[in-house]
Amino acid sequence: MYSLFQQRLQAIIDANRQHSLSDRRVGLEKEALRVNAEGMIAKTPHPAALGSALTHPNITTDYSEALLEFITPPCDGISEAMEFLEDLHSFTYQRLDEEILWAASMPCVLEGEQGIPIAHYGSSNLGRMKTVYRRGLGHRYGRIMQVISGCHFNFSMGESFWTSWQELFAPGQSLRQCRDEAYFGMIRNLQRLGWLVPYLFGASPAVCRTFLGGKPTTLAEFDEGTYYEPYATSLRMGDIGYQNRKEEETGIKANYDGLDSYVKSLEWAINTPSSQYEKIGVLVEGDYRQLNANVLQIENEYYSTVRPKPLTQGVEKPTLALKRGGVAYVELRSLDVNPFEPTGLDRSQLHFLELLMIFALLCDSPRIDELERLAIDHNQSATAHRGRDPKLALLRKGEQIGLREWAAELLQAMGPLAAALDVSLPTSTYSMALQAQQYKLADASLTPSARMLGEMADQEEGFHRFAKRISLEHADWFEQRHLSREREVELEALATDSLLKQAQIEASDKEDFAAFLRHYAEQR
Repeated sequence: MYSLFQQRLQAIIDANRQHSLSDRRVGLEKEALRVNAEGMIAKTPHPAALGSALTHPNITTDYSEALLEFITPPCDGISEAMEFLEDLHSFTYQRLDEEILWAASMPCVLEGEQGIPIAHYGSSNLGRMKTVYRRGLGHRYGRIMQVISGCHFNFSMGESFWTSWQELFAPGQSLRQCRDEAYFGMIRNLQRLGWLVPYLFGASPAVCRTFLGGKPTTLAEFDEGTYYEPYATSLRMGDIGYQNRKEEETGIKANYDGLDSYVKSLEWAINTPSSQYEKIGVLVEGDYRQLNANVLQIENEYYSTVRPKPLTQGVEKPTLALKRGGVAYVELRSLDVNPFEPTGLDRSQLHFLELLMIFALLCDSPRIDELERLAIDHNQSATAHRGRDPKLALLRKGEQIGLREWAAELLQAMGPLAAALDVSLPTSTYSMALQAQQYKLADASLTPSARMLGEMADQEEGFHRFAKRISLEHADWFEQRHLSREREVELEALATDSLLKQAQIEASDKEDFAAFLRHYAEQR
């Protein structure tokens, strides 16, 4: 089943190109809600001391003014990326006054839709566009869904790897072509194997009662303020989490056969009117409710667990950037915030994700047909809601297979790759990361989701009390952590520069907002 993976890995080793496997870069993104002392979403503006959410490269906001997003630059290794992420947290905590960062993916103590402030990016056309886009998301899917937090793992292989890949496996292709095709093969395999991520790292088995807003649910009651599912791993990735819920009606499903097919499927969606969203209206009594009434306002609206990412230039559409420069890196988006880690991530987890990404790259990756697409969706939902059920079976090639049986196969197959990555290291970093996941497979109580429910039961506390207690512990950890003066000066300069850049953008606007939107949409 994994013969092509084995052949490719052995070919790399035999050609003495093993060093090229180490030529890779990683980046991290982590979302976190600012909350008050009671765990309620903060109503205060994005702190000016953090800089401009519009132009800061590392500290911005996502959907809500209170939903911080930390972004590391591309880094040469996990340790460098994690240290940068920790520094961003430390810098932020020193400037939060009485607020703290919520330590879980699922929000709590919600006051309904209107209690969630939409992110504001200033008066420029670009800033207004970002705010209107978020307003549209609220009208289309509801604001509550937009304040679920997560982590993204950004991954790319370097030029020496792609040179080796081209020479060994694609001698007739250009470097750009073989890279794009290989990345899309990786993406298809990450979708096939994506259920493994919520099983191993899911950390949202319970939700606050207020998250459901009084709607009927099939979830069980943990206590008077908490709903849960006994075997759930990641309700964030399940049916109650954020997704394009109307895709059955709109017909949008991205095509991952290759770059051209992917771009065409998204271009159709961002250029095709939706009768459903036309009912919302676009410009109503002088107020923009959404950017447009198309199936997708912009490409980013399409929800997916993994995305091909380009390097954009200025205010460039991602689809055009993909056409121009190809895939620069792959973004894995299915990670819950781990409440047991101050940054929501841990190094062993990230080393395993590197393994998973390279494994997905080296394996055979045929195109996904309609039946397999249904199986992929089923496997993700089943694992999110019942992943720790020892009897859970998933779908593979039209047949049922136990989750644990399939996972055991995959982890065993990754062993030689872990050994290959460890050759140049002083310790067996990747083999140990792999073994840590094998322990979770043998004993589901070691998974973050099981640990979370177990601690809530032991402490006799619902989700709100648990998450608030952990959030306060993390706040103490970061307030006591030393931030080097060099990094503090660097981040202070980035904050100051970002505010200046925002002011320059606002001062340079020469066209009205409607013309700006039209010109953005008409990019060719």
